[in-house]
Amino acid sequence: MMNYILETEHLSKQGGKAYRVKDLSMAVPEKCVYGFLGPNGAGKSTTLKMVLGLSHPDQGSIRIFGKTMNAANRLSILRQTGSLIENPGGYGHLTGLENMQVIQKLKGVKEEEIGPALKTVRLYEQRDKKLRNYSLGMKQRLGIAMAILGNPKLLILDEPTNGLDPAGIQEMRQLICSLPKERDMTVIISSHLLSEVEQMADQVGIIHHGRMLYQGALADLESHGDNLEEVFLEMTGGKESL
Repeated sequence: MMNYILETEHLSKQGGKAYRVKDLSMAVPEKCVYGFLGPNGAGKSTTLKMVLGLSHPDQGSIRIFGKTMNAANRLSILRQTGSLIENPGGYGHLTGLENMQVIQKLKGVKEEEIGPALKTVRLYEQRDKKLRNYSLGMKQRLGIAMAILGNPKLLILDEPTNGLDPAGIQEMRQLICSLPKERDMTVIISSHLLSEVEQMADQVGIIHHGRMLYQGALADLESHGDNLEEVFLEMTGGKESL
């Protein structure tokens, strides 16, 4: 029997007169990379903000680690959850290490965890460089290092390869794929870049106009002779939706 780290049931969120998310049910298995796919404006970020307790659903429920996301459970859930939703923050005048120390104190985790996190994202050798001198790819990786401090069970990344050059994208891909094995994490990647997700994900969910159109193992698609791009374009109405 498959164990799920995140489950939503009939999740809905209205923005003005239209629904940003409508009757969305998703199930994310443990220790996988889950690609959450959809065109821009499909409802991906709205869904993830509800999952993180940053926005309240109008209807439906969210369960993470077997607990219902509510006011009573929110903090205990978030202590085991890491996220990078917007562009990575940080203080440009501080070094990478000093930025990590700020987050370490805010999270209340041991300082000894900083080194392993920086090594995981391959920034340990650049830890004494000022953040303002980091490339965009290095800043993205530092954001992930901040997110994995405390060794969360669930990591949520919203468009983690945005703005990266091909070398930066490859580094990010290798990093994300390593996390389930090296740190026993489940990683949810929200993206509209099909080719990148196809190289990283074990499971995929396709959302369009706030509704889940497909969810399942990527291997199941490929075993029927389909590929992710064909299924995505068929479900979302063609290339104009990208």
